[in-house]
Amino acid sequence: MTQLESKGTAAPAKRTLQGSLGVTAIVFMVVAAASPLTVVGGAAPLGILLGNGVGFPSLYAISGVVLLLFSVGVAAISRHVAKPGAFFTYVGYGMGRPMGLASAWLAMLTYTTIQISVFGYIGFVLGFTVESLGGPALPWYLYSLAMIALVGILGYRHIELSSKVLSVLLVLEVGIVLVMVAAVVFTGGEQGLSAEPFYPSNIVSGSPGIGLMFAIAAFIGFEATAIFRDEAKDPGKTIPRATYAAVIGIGIFYTLASWGLVMAWGPDNVVDVAAEDPGSMIITTMARYLGVVGEVGVNILLITAMFACVLSFHNVITRYQHSMAGAGVLPDRVGDVHAKHLSPHVSSLVQTATAVVLTVLFAVLGLDPVLQVFTWFAGVATLAIAILMALTSLAIIVYFARTKKDKRVWNTVIAPALGFVGLVLSAVLIAANFPMLVGDVDADGNQVFGLVSGFLLFLIVAFPVFGYLQALWIKAKHPEAYTKLTDAIAA
Repeated sequence: MTQLESKGTAAPAKRTLQGSLGVTAIVFMVVAAASPLTVVGGAAPLGILLGNGVGFPSLYAISGVVLLLFSVGVAAISRHVAKPGAFFTYVGYGMGRPMGLASAWLAMLTYTTIQISVFGYIGFVLGFTVESLGGPALPWYLYSLAMIALVGILGYRHIELSSKVLSVLLVLEVGIVLVMVAAVVFTGGEQGLSAEPFYPSNIVSGSPGIGLMFAIAAFIGFEATAIFRDEAKDPGKTIPRATYAAVIGIGIFYTLASWGLVMAWGPDNVVDVAAEDPGSMIITTMARYLGVVGEVGVNILLITAMFACVLSFHNVITRYQHSMAGAGVLPDRVGDVHAKHLSPHVSSLVQTATAVVLTVLFAVLGLDPVLQVFTWFAGVATLAIAILMALTSLAIIVYFARTKKDKRVWNTVIAPALGFVGLVLSAVLIAANFPMLVGDVDADGNQVFGLVSGFLLFLIVAFPVFGYLQALWIKAKHPEAYTKLTDAIAA
């Protein structure tokens, strides 16, 4: 008997999330997780500087195409697997329960590390901002803990409250970037408008592998649409539409915004400008084209963008944990649903506690909030999500080949296969450059697989291995529970 069945007939109502989220609401939440302004202000300058320079905007377009191919398969399987567990559910249905649980724990690592990395960064930015305005010089982790508390309060309540908050913040951060691009277009930029970022010679210049790493990382979050299935209005239509809208919208926005950044300084100058101070490049650009209003506005919105990011990921993680509890692989209480807010409130509390413990641990260890907390764990999340999506693509192909439930070759074979190839290549490039991403370099600046990169890569291996072994243990010790593991994972 599973943990779910032991609750009796009242359990399903207690454990079922409810809502009426439409396509727009879900898109806003998952795009907020991708944090567009943070990407344009942080990742794009680094991609230009360390990647392929002027050609970096093209990598957003390439990444968007790869992930759109991936989304075709996800949309197809979401119509037949009516479960909210998303990736780990799809992998379970396609490749068996052990692989499903392995994917579940890899997903947990992905979203937990990306969330805690942004908590570290937002703590640093808040501390710097307050001090620059004449406020007290407080440690970064106090601001991080305050943000964790605020996110926890919103995450505890009904999802529609988070949706409204995220919608407002997302419109503001996207809006200011589009205004900047419009100003660049209107003035003609530094050297005139051109398509140089998309010239083949510029795409392959410099280090396109490193640039692709930053581009793929910028999309993390869009894939979580299926997690909100139980809270969606008409999920059979809402989830596929939201998935397509999210990846297409993000891809177009990043490509346009980074092109605008290149045009703002000119193809001949943009790399040098990024080298001077990549962290403040977006602020300098805003000040140049939008004046003081743009400079102050982007400073404020960078903070709210990061808050929107961690709030969105908090909601994603709590629903992953809720689904895993429903499958009997996490404590039963984690699957409880609040009687009033209809939210996975216990799961929310667990995730809030996890963020607090990790933040305190990093503070005790004396880690730098940007160079270590943010960079290290964003690197883990980037590689883990590429592996997770590649595995999901393969599982989708296997599922439809076995069940014959959908005979559309493009949707069930060709597109997922192309997405799989693109994601595997991306994962290989990310892994090869992982030491650089986390700062493992020798005295000459050459990347080496040292203690830090070795430990972080170990985490990416250890979490799915634990999940796989957990499934085998359940099968050996509790065969009835293993057979009925279909609440979230099946084969």
